[in-house]
Amino acid sequence: MIQRLLAVGLLAGLLAGLAVAALQNVTTTPLILAAEVYETAAEQAHGGAAAHDHAAHEHTGHEHTTHEHTTHEHAPAWEPAPGLERTAATSVATSVTAVGYAFVLLALMLLSGETIEPKRAALWGACAFASTGLATSLGLAPELPGSAAGDLATRQLWWLATAASTGAGLFALLRVERPVVKALGVALLIAPHLIGAPQPPAPESTAPAELAARFAAASLAIHALTWILVGAAVGFVWRFLGQRASREAAA
Repeated sequence: MIQRLLAVGLLAGLLAGLAVAALQNVTTTPLILAAEVYETAAEQAHGGAAAHDHAAHEHTGHEHTTHEHTTHEHAPAWEPAPGLERTAATSVATSVTAVGYAFVLLALMLLSGETIEPKRAALWGACAFASTGLATSLGLAPELPGSAAGDLATRQLWWLATAASTGAGLFALLRVERPVVKALGVALLIAPHLIGAPQPPAPESTAPAELAARFAAASLAIHALTWILVGAAVGFVWRFLGQRASREAAA
């Protein structure tokens, strides 16, 4: 059983992840690259202004010179080079994420006693997107590089709480018949948005609003497609391996 779970999670995740990675290269990746151009230009403009201001207020004293020489420079963090290296790194990250999605779906479906087949698994994937993508984006929309953001830890906490609350609410509404539980499910769906997501002090961005809007829409579409493809792949691979095991046992 464990061997089958591992095989299904890995195969289904890789199949869906590679398909989504190919789609990302022609949808969200060009938008990210365009936003990075705006971000770099803004940083250079800010750096130039800061350097000009520093020169205007520069003093020739010994104390100032000593202070400048004791300033330490920090090496930039590693990042993949543009082109093939970056594409490969993004594709690997997307595939690993899809494998994680597959294992999450398998665990949830098995724990709930759900039959694992393509249509049912794809529906579970759609519900997972509603929890981790649609509901969370109402407070924290997908952001391009250069976008203003609130405190990272607070945002992560709100995101996790919203995803868990929405998932539990959907399960209560769709899988439990008791009216009281359904009412609780509705409350769980609404509660995170009544609290509200942490927002930045000012909604600033170096990228144009049109670019940001296109990225948010494309990211949500890719996120939804990833979960649904992962779900369908989990159902197909689970059924295929089950049928093969049955034939081997019969032989």
